[in-house]
Amino acid sequence: MKRFFYISFINIKRKISPTKKLMDMLRRRVLEGIFLLFVVAGVSSCKVGKKYERPDLNLPETIESTTEASTDTLPNWKSLYNDTILQGLIGIAVENNKDMLIAAAKIKEMMAAKRVSFANLLPVIDARVTAQKEGLNYGGDNKTFDPEINGKLLLSWELDFLGNLRWAREADIAAYMQSVEARNALQLTIIAEVAANYYELCALDRKLEIIRQTLDARREGVRLAKLRYEGGLTSETSYQQAQVELARTETLVPDLEQQIKIKESDLSLLLGLYTQGIPRNSSFRSQDLPDSLPVGLPSSLLERRPDMRQAELKLREANARVGVANTNRFPKIRLTGNLGFENDEVARLLASPAWFIAGDLLSPVFAMGKNRALYQAEKARYEQEVYEYQKSVLNAFKEVNNAIINVRKMKEIKTARARLEDAAQTYMQLAYLQYINGITNYIDVLDAQRGLLDAQIGRNDAELNEQLSIVSLYKALGGGYE
Repeated sequence: MKRFFYISFINIKRKISPTKKLMDMLRRRVLEGIFLLFVVAGVSSCKVGKKYERPDLNLPETIESTTEASTDTLPNWKSLYNDTILQGLIGIAVENNKDMLIAAAKIKEMMAAKRVSFANLLPVIDARVTAQKEGLNYGGDNKTFDPEINGKLLLSWELDFLGNLRWAREADIAAYMQSVEARNALQLTIIAEVAANYYELCALDRKLEIIRQTLDARREGVRLAKLRYEGGLTSETSYQQAQVELARTETLVPDLEQQIKIKESDLSLLLGLYTQGIPRNSSFRSQDLPDSLPVGLPSSLLERRPDMRQAELKLREANARVGVANTNRFPKIRLTGNLGFENDEVARLLASPAWFIAGDLLSPVFAMGKNRALYQAEKARYEQEVYEYQKSVLNAFKEVNNAIINVRKMKEIKTARARLEDAAQTYMQLAYLQYINGITNYIDVLDAQRGLLDAQIGRNDAELNEQLSIVSLYKALGGGYE
């Protein structure tokens, strides 16, 4: 069984009847209270526990071995995503996304908790008015009545002389700041997702446009093949091949239209809206993205990324929880008291001032090592958070390095895909002219058309992947939530 020793070092109760001494007594009590506050402030300056220090991370000199470090700041997301339609969609998402609203409500909750921990450092003063009448009859023939009326201010104050309450407040502040950084990280993610989905939607529009242009070419090919077949210039095989390619291309349209509708639905959800049509720029290739982004110094990455700040704040909270568990092993001092009036008649109430003040020392004596075990558990949790933080830092650098590599390679792939499309366009024109002049068969034209279609779609995909790589790099660097 848990036991405590309990010491009451001040326990005074008096009743003062002379009215003329009331003001003098109250004045003395106020002066004594002010003196006590100064004493408590001096005692409370002591704080048991280890101050938080960021773990040694041994950061590299540069984020990526072949990248020169830069101190330049990242551009604002409005500067990066200069498509006005996209900017409007991002603005709607930031204001209306349901996850963002949930995160904002979470901040309000943690702010209230922070205020509670601050209030715990200060005295609690309550007012109480009591009227009672007690009837006694000892022995059965001695009736007495004891009425009492009182009005008092009640004081309760736990002196934080070892820092228990201050550690708890520091933990609550860290938890509150985590909610703020969690919202920032969420906003960064949502902006990136809106941009990515918008670009994917534009790419699908461009892909559908390519298919429809190809359909026009296929229909013209069928018409020419039919004329040449009916004129006896070619066999029926060429005509049937042209029809097969037309039908095969037509099957691509419903699938793309389905993908577009689903992408609009996904984007509507990010905007916090019911599924609806999404406006977008008519020209996919008009998106103007920067050739490069300032990577910055390795240390700046930890400060820019909200998820990194959140991870470190979680570590701060764990350190503060260790302080709380540590100070719980030591005695606590609580002051209690009241000041007011007490009498058996209402008319004489103000003529009967009364006060009471007491100090209690409560200390754990025997609990089978529970408090020490709780302290050791919090230290172990802090150690876990240290490793989690170090792991988060490693993952952040990995994301940035991979994003840098992707940006570079996507640019190279886009350039190669553009050359391939130009070559395929030239080959298709040549094959068509030779077919018209009777030099080649229609199968050569069909092969050239298929090659051109694949090249056009490949270039479209490469341009999309380049844009998505820029979005991923911008997010990995921690930009875009301001």
